[in-house]
Amino acid sequence: MSALTLEAEPHHEGAVLTLTYTSTATDLFSVEELVELIEEIRPKNEQLGVTGLLLYSGGNVIQTLEGAEADVMTIFDAICADDRHDRIEVLDRRTVVARAFPTWSMGFRNVTAREAIDTLGYAAFVKHSLGRDLDAHPEPAFELLERFRRTAV
Repeated sequence: MSALTLEAEPHHEGAVLTLTYTSTATDLFSVEELVELIEEIRPKNEQLGVTGLLLYSGGNVIQTLEGAEADVMTIFDAICADDRHDRIEVLDRRTVVARAFPTWSMGFRNVTAREAIDTLGYAAFVKHSLGRDLDAHPEPAFELLERFRRTAV
């Protein structure tokens, strides 16, 4: 999938693009590899002013990116070209007036299969996430976790 096939949203002053996609990892990541990847992603996202959240479970990825349209699409184009991703599917792409993850250069959680299936896992997700300020702003993460639970196999 190419980000170029996605139609541009009308631009509104002060608005940001939010893009949520799922993909399958071509190879399973270890926890150490995931942490290294996030440490590589965060500074780039901070520099571009892109925020979001990435959830990973058993090779399934769901990520929300939010920021200026050009910056989000630059990152998404790189993801589409990355051979570590397969079966990339855009779930949501829209312009919003407020970010769901305003202080997270890239919140991250390696979600266990149990957390992905069990709605009671929400509490553990909030308490153990590596995302900054997750305890103070859990609602967007709940919505994203619910989406992840529905799309994980």
